[in-house]
Amino acid sequence: MSYKIVRFYFNDRGTSRQRRVIEQGLTLEQAQAHCQDPETSSSTCTKAAGKARTRQRGPWFDGYYQE
Repeated sequence: MSYKIVRFYFNDRGTSRQRRVIEQGLTLEQAQAHCQDPETSSSTCTKAAGKARTRQRGPWFDGYYQE
């Protein structure tokens, strides 16, 4: 089995408005490790790129799906 990372963006009402595939073909362990990184959520990121993404697009987080 393989997994893909999907970035979810939210609108003002807190519902998902957009999704973007970030990576594909990962193992479950790789997908889980990615999503446990604090830089994969607008509420916990500290780097400039994540903060800029939040300013431009609003709240977001990365999740994973089985392909």
